[in-house]
Amino acid sequence: MHGWLPIAHWVHTPHPFLIQFNETLGIRYYGLSYLMGFVAAYLLMGWYYRAGRSPVKTEQVMDLMMFMVIGVMVGGRLGHFLLYHPEDLFHPPWAFFQVWKGGMASHGGFIGVIVAAGWFTRSRHLPFLVVTDVVVSTVPAGLGFGRLANFLNGELWGKPSDMPWAMIFTQTGGGTLPRHPSQLYEAALEGLLLFAFMQWRFWKSNVTRRAPGRLSGEFLIAYAVVRIICEVFREPDATLILGLSRGMFYSLFLIAGGLGVVALSTRLGSKGKS
Repeated sequence: MHGWLPIAHWVHTPHPFLIQFNETLGIRYYGLSYLMGFVAAYLLMGWYYRAGRSPVKTEQVMDLMMFMVIGVMVGGRLGHFLLYHPEDLFHPPWAFFQVWKGGMASHGGFIGVIVAAGWFTRSRHLPFLVVTDVVVSTVPAGLGFGRLANFLNGELWGKPSDMPWAMIFTQTGGGTLPRHPSQLYEAALEGLLLFAFMQWRFWKSNVTRRAPGRLSGEFLIAYAVVRIICEVFREPDATLILGLSRGMFYSLFLIAGGLGVVALSTRLGSKGKS
């Protein structure tokens, strides 16, 4: 399988900093990716309201973004430890706050966003499912930027491969074998493809008005499917569960949750028509 010589493949050099002040301090691409994702979401939500497609007023968008930031950061960070590396949560005791070292779990981030959306909508007396539809349509932008940052950092690389575009991640622990640049696969599927699908559904259908919540369910299902596909090529970053990578295993719950949300949306829509 590994007939290609290592010299035939590009050796990845990690680039964690856009601007570096010293060995550990600087403007990191990882942090910048989150900033770009939140900025994209902010701009999109403002556009949605001006187009009459969102109940979140322009002056409320910044408040919603603050809730989303808290939800993503707390949920994603907790998810990283609880779902993947529980043994590292208190080693050292302040490990949770060492965000500059990376370590965010998208599954945990989704839970954090759901909690934050519930908190926001309740405090502003807005319909929960309508707002979550608005939010999920913007999420893939942040996912795509995050996966590009993973690639620049040289982390979360793929399984060994003899494909001509395989890369060597020896500087970040991938050894000398060429591997799938799975971060780029994820950026393309979780980011670009999913963003295009969400925007197409949001703008080219009446789903958010006819069946609030359905788009949220579709997002959970679609994300889970593309994540499972990407996990086929990605080196597991934690022990397997029932023979599945943790990313695959946790995605099964997203599919179940997404189907449940779609069913709930359909039922509520039917009641509204009766």
